[in-house]
Parts: sequence; C-alpha cells; structure tokens
Amino acid sequence: MDPIKIQDQLDSNRKTVSFDSYDITVRQLYDMVSDKSIDIAPEYQRHFIWKEDRQSLLIESIFLGIPVPSLFMATNKDSTWEVVDGLQRLTTLVNFVGDAETIQKVNPNCSVLKLKGLEKLSTLNDLKFSDLPKSLQLLFMTRPIRITVLNDRSDLEVRYDLFERLNTGGIILHPQEIRNCIFIGRFNDVIKELARDKNFINVLRTKENLEELVLKFFAYYQDRELFVHGVKDFLNEFMEKKTKEFNDENNLKEIFKETFRVLNEKLPDGIVRGNRKNSTPLVLYEAISVGVADAIKSGLDIDSKILKSLLDNEDLRKLTTGATNSKLKLKERIDFVKAAFI
Repeated sequence: MDPIKIQDQLDSNRKTVSFDSYDITVRQLYDMVSDKSIDIAPEYQRHFIWKEDRQSLLIESIFLGIPVPSLFMATNKDSTWEVVDGLQRLTTLVNFVGDAETIQKVNPNCSVLKLKGLEKLSTLNDLKFSDLPKSLQLLFMTRPIRITVLNDRSDLEVRYDLFERLNTGGIILHPQEIRNCIFIGRFNDVIKELARDKNFINVLRTKENLEELVLKFFAYYQDRELFVHGVKDFLNEFMEKKTKEFNDENNLKEIFKETFRVLNEKLPDGIVRGNRKNSTPLVLYEAISVGVADAIKSGLDIDSKILKSLLDNEDLRKLTTGATNSKLKLKERIDFVKAAFI
C-alpha cells in the first residue's frame, strides 16, 4: 500500500461539490412541485414503483415524526430544483396531499393515495387526505422535510455522479436515462429526435438504448481523439460539452441523417454479420456508422458491394472484437471503414 498513490488518486478524483440544506414543510414542498419550481424529469418519472402499502408507510412515518431520509435536489440554471434522489418519497407526498389534476401533471401513471396496511395508525387505513379532520391535515402539511440541494456552482459531471450514486429507490437506470435527467437542453432534444429516425432504426438489430447509440455516433464522429478508455465518462464529458455549447446542430443532424439514409439504402439487412441477422454488434455499429460518415464528409462514394463486404471482413472483425476500448483500436476501425471507399 502506497499512501502517496492513494492520496494522489483521491486528489485527482475529488470534485468540488457545493450543497445547501433546508427544512421545508410538506405544504411548501407540494406548492413547489405544483408550480414547477421542482422538476421531476419524464425519464425519471416512469420509474415510480412504490405500491400503496409502501407509500402508506412513508405517510405514517411523517405523521409519527419518524425521521425521513433527506430528499436530494440539484439547482438548474433558472433556479428551479431537479430531483436527484427521492422520487419515490416526493411522488408519494404528491399522491397523498394533491388533487387528481396535480397528481396527473407530476406523473400520469399515479392516482390519489388511499392509505392501507398501517399498523400503528390503523384508524387511517382506507382514508385519503381529504377524508382526514382539518387538524390532522394541518399537522401533516406542516411537517418538515429535509432537502439537500446541490447548488449551481457544481458542474454537470458532479451531478451525474451524484445521481448515479445516490439513487436509492430500487430503480436501475440506464446511463443514458441518467444523462436525460441531468444534461437537459437542445442537444438532448436532438438526440431524442434522431433516435426516432426511421433509417437509423431500420439498420439496427439491437435492444440497446437507441439514444445512447445516437450519442455514441456524435461523440466518436467529433471527439474520438479525446477518448481514453472509459466509454461512460467519455460520453458524459461529450454530452456536458454539447449541453453548454451546441452551435453545430444543423451540421450534425445533416451528417447523421445522410449517413443512416445511405446505410439503410445499401444495407437492407442492417448492420449485421454473417447469418446473425437479428443482432448488431455495437462495436461494428460504431465502426461502420462513423467510418461511413467520415467517408461521406470527404465526398467519397459509398459503394454497396464494398460496404456489404466490410460487415464480414476479417481485418475489421479483428478490430471490432476482443479488447476494443482503446483510442488506437477505435481510430483504426473507423479509419479502416473510411479507407475502404478511397
């Protein structure tokens, strides 16, 4: 064990994180959700999974004054807060005290909560908030909830790390789903739009997240020289950069659409190998799509026979199998595809 190496690694990975903490009443929290001062991203909403009995236990705990884990928020540029950790708890509160219209705005899959399965406060079973005496309604609405807020002095990479580490709701989120919650902006909107492109969909035989595949295309097309080894961090860094400054939208959309128009036209069976017509190897997808994009950008003609032959080319197979996550391998396989059309 080398203490110096440990300290160096700690220092290199430590990020500046700035927090504020508040005690906010249930009423204040609900009002902030109602007027959209607190945002629950749609990509995150659909993962609400607590059943009525689990929700009821949280309500009972708040009535009894039992400490509830802090809700974790992040501050957006417009000073609104975005949920990082606490979706289950926050949505439960809205389901209990909110009217049907507000509940639907927060999450269309939820409805007014009727308490059930309570043991300590069994007299509340089968009751909704509107059924309670005014004194109990007031008691509940004035209960304090601790909120920890990552303020806007912390960067988006920090926010991604915290979202990934702090999420405690029993939800397994795909990395791209987390990015959709964190990197909000025009670039994110374009990714979602292009993930629905028919030509793009037609050439893929995969269950992978299509939005992440669009992101990979752009990241490798523009910034592959910056790739080191970790794909997730590389994609996060690229998406953060584009979230902060996205001034080449038309150019990127044009090369994406033209690339997949050509691929769909010339590869009717999709980006597949041999007889495996139902599977697109991800590394092959990266090589073919970005290599063809480079060729198109250079004014090269994409010959159908050459393109089809690349799918089962032994040299390209070697560059797209085994240990492929290196800058050298990434560059070699993309350049190999482009060079085939010269």
